[in-house]
Amino acid sequence: MLLKKPLLQVWLCGAAFACLPGASFAERAERIYSDAQLHYVNFVQETDGMEALFKAMDEARIQDVAIMGLGVAKKWEESAPREPRYYMGDEAPVYYYSATDALLAEAIQTLPGQQRERLHPFIAGFNPTDMNAVRHVELMLEMYPDLWKGIGEILTRHDDLTALTKGETPRANHPALDAVYELAAERSLPVILHSNLTSKREREPIYRQELKEALAAHPQTRFIWAHAGTSAEIHRYQGKIKNLDTIVGELLAAHDNLYIDLSWTVLEPYLLEEGVPTPRWLALVEQYPDRFMIGTDLVGRFGNLGKNIQGFDRFLDALPQEVADKVARTNLLALLPEHD
Repeated sequence: MLLKKPLLQVWLCGAAFACLPGASFAERAERIYSDAQLHYVNFVQETDGMEALFKAMDEARIQDVAIMGLGVAKKWEESAPREPRYYMGDEAPVYYYSATDALLAEAIQTLPGQQRERLHPFIAGFNPTDMNAVRHVELMLEMYPDLWKGIGEILTRHDDLTALTKGETPRANHPALDAVYELAAERSLPVILHSNLTSKREREPIYRQELKEALAAHPQTRFIWAHAGTSAEIHRYQGKIKNLDTIVGELLAAHDNLYIDLSWTVLEPYLLEEGVPTPRWLALVEQYPDRFMIGTDLVGRFGNLGKNIQGFDRFLDALPQEVADKVARTNLLALLPEHD
């Protein structure tokens, strides 16, 4: 039986995407990236260091990085048979760790000017349920003037990490964050916010309203929504969030101050399904070409930086070249405050 021509064309294109209007192989080889979310330290506040970071950035063709510490640290309990390396390594809690910002700032200040210009540090070391949280942000801005380019990653709803964190449950619309969001708007600092759409067991987006209220109450604050509300643990229990592209599209339409970080948990199974770009996500990114960016979300270890950032190439290659360039590099830069 003969195949109809449109179906035949799709079949012949296959995984190579030869018929798609996106990047050529030569253009992909020359693609320059910005990493929209990278943590300088891991959950025990250790790092490979700046030399390893820049080596990995250069090898991966990553010119710019939104870099931050980690606002929590994992406790090593006396009863543990070994030191935990990750927040889920054992049942011990995590606690808020404000020194993470100073560790990052001091490391950046030792760098030569050309390297410093490639790093865009964010303030992350505060308790998002503390009504005095904004004081820490103000202190960092005073201690390291002209250094900071954003605030976050603010860790709110985050399944097991939330469960292990000592104290009150953080949420995107917590009153303690109002002053932080207002300061961010005053200083033109974007805010990276982690706020899961739902829990591991609930298939409905039970936390969406918290995010919507924060966006509506602070229209002058530019929010970068980390992982579009997804997490590895949600996927482990549910496979994927149903109609995530529709939910994201509705939020983007309603809130001009919302931007999406498509870091690793969004890559599979949303942007790509079995390695093939998803048409609905391609259409959504093309509809809002200035509102998406990519990030690795690595924590303190940089050996996989190139692998992680280039994992987006199949999706980027399926986009028009101008849109792909924005998502891969310039959308993040457009959100940062201007250099002095």
